[in-house]
Amino acid sequence: MNTLPEAILTHARSLPEGGLVLPKEFLHMGTRAAVDQALSRLTQQGKLLRVVRGAYVAPVSSRFGTRAPAPEKVVQALAAQSGEVVAPHGAIAANTLGLTQQVPVREVYLTSGRTRKLKLGRSEIMVKHVPRWMLALGKGPAGAAVRALAWLGPTHASKSLATLHRSLSPAEWQILESSRGALPSWMARAIGEEAAHG
Repeated sequence: MNTLPEAILTHARSLPEGGLVLPKEFLHMGTRAAVDQALSRLTQQGKLLRVVRGAYVAPVSSRFGTRAPAPEKVVQALAAQSGEVVAPHGAIAANTLGLTQQVPVREVYLTSGRTRKLKLGRSEIMVKHVPRWMLALGKGPAGAAVRALAWLGPTHASKSLATLHRSLSPAEWQILESSRGALPSWMARAIGEEAAHG
């Protein structure tokens, strides 16, 4: 191996799980074509995984062999690099909050950025663009509640909100209640009705 692939591998292995290896980081060592070729060879050898065009990750080695990094870590690394807000899908939020027993089969994340598919070994992860209000409250319980309600829809809103009113901390419920102005009218109405029941 020449020094460029070695430098790429050393850098990739120094990153935390799911950390991104980007071609631009190696332009001081060779032309863009040489960097791309080195990345391509390392991918063919199984030493790197191509996630999306221009972004690679190192597989994780353990005593059971190698595996792809955890999807959540790769998605968070991409979000940090692009400045996007990313959160788990509403179905995951609904399951985590005890509103459904369903567990999504596919890995789906919601983003303020563009919709795209990521490849991680044999699995595919969907990163789907959503309106700003779905991500406005962040990754905390109140934000998860908004995404869960959006996924469950208007017909399940009042029953789900009764459960959330009991399970969320008073502070998180207050965050949810005070965000009504930014939410769709059906959700704002349902939160207001549940708050009135107290």
